[in-house]
Amino acid sequence: MPRGALWLGLLCLLTISAESSRAESGLRLDYPASVGVIPAATYDMQRKQVGAAELLTETLENGNLRAFSMSGFTGGARSVLAAEFRQLEPEHHLQPLRQESRSFDPDGKPLGVLSIDHAAGFARCQDPEGTEVAKLELPEDDRVANITLNLLFLPLVRHETDELRFKLFFCGLGARFVDFTARLAPESSNGNGAHVVEVRYGPDFGFATLVARSFVPKLSFWYDPAEPHRWMAHRLPLYGRGPEVFVVREGVPTHWLGDD
Repeated sequence: MPRGALWLGLLCLLTISAESSRAESGLRLDYPASVGVIPAATYDMQRKQVGAAELLTETLENGNLRAFSMSGFTGGARSVLAAEFRQLEPEHHLQPLRQESRSFDPDGKPLGVLSIDHAAGFARCQDPEGTEVAKLELPEDDRVANITLNLLFLPLVRHETDELRFKLFFCGLGARFVDFTARLAPESSNGNGAHVVEVRYGPDFGFATLVARSFVPKLSFWYDPAEPHRWMAHRLPLYGRGPEVFVVREGVPTHWLGDD
């Protein structure tokens, strides 16, 4: 599907009933330092560039903020993410209204749609034909943060807290919410001489967390220690059981991201 058609489809979905009800997300996120396009690229685990990437934020006429990101292999597996946020006054913070993820397999075939409607209070899974296959009510303490991680982690980067707790929604292997935690990587705790600050996150399985992490992909976001709002890169699977990739801001050397 052409990139323009993907953007248009996500734009239409995110603007349907945009003001129909009040958002109830418990997340309060920093407004980005600037809006616009951030050019980036997608790399495989051997740090070889395999495709383009792009992050886009824009302010809507009603004052909401809309964000898109796209990454993946040229002509292959990829993901397209979108979210819309309500600006809270006078705190100048953001509250998620909607989040959506579309994934495509290595042959370019759609895998379905994951969506989170904080205003309506539901998370949904749709198959490639658009049929709803699962629908879950959002937790009462709604801290579901699938498409907001780059903003969610900023208090860690600024050393305002030692740990963040949140949830992610998954559709593969059964729709479910999973508890996650995030912390600064040990080598990022003081930032002395570092080019980047790394935030590592993963599922919280209680006492079994340390054992479970050996079976979970490494998940990280990197930021500029001199400008905490400045996202530099992240590492994650493109989708559930999909290929792991680095998505790296244009101009950032991949060796800054440490060893695997």
